[in-house]
Amino acid sequence: MNNSHNKVPIRPLHVEIEGLARYRQANTVDQLAGLLLSVSWPPGGKQSSEFHNALATSLDAMELYLDPEVARDAFVKAAHAAGMHVLPDDMVEMKMVG
Repeated sequence: MNNSHNKVPIRPLHVEIEGLARYRQANTVDQLAGLLLSVSWPPGGKQSSEFHNALATSLDAMELYLDPEVARDAFVKAAHAAGMHVLPDDMVEMKMVG
């Protein structure tokens, strides 16, 4: 990855990756990829097509082949498929439930 030393920014997000109400933040595409590849990502979630798409788009965005928002959106879909909340994306839904 030629541009992997460059931090490609995204709109910040917080993902509920380490259990109920335990969030980790991501501000760059490489942080999204790091979360996807972390041991904290639910093992069953790593089998989904959403996960594989999120990982591929993150790598492409790191290389500047894709808009980083495409990678962010794919990450949010993968997180949802794995049963995790993402803030601020899920704020309206969470307010309606709570």
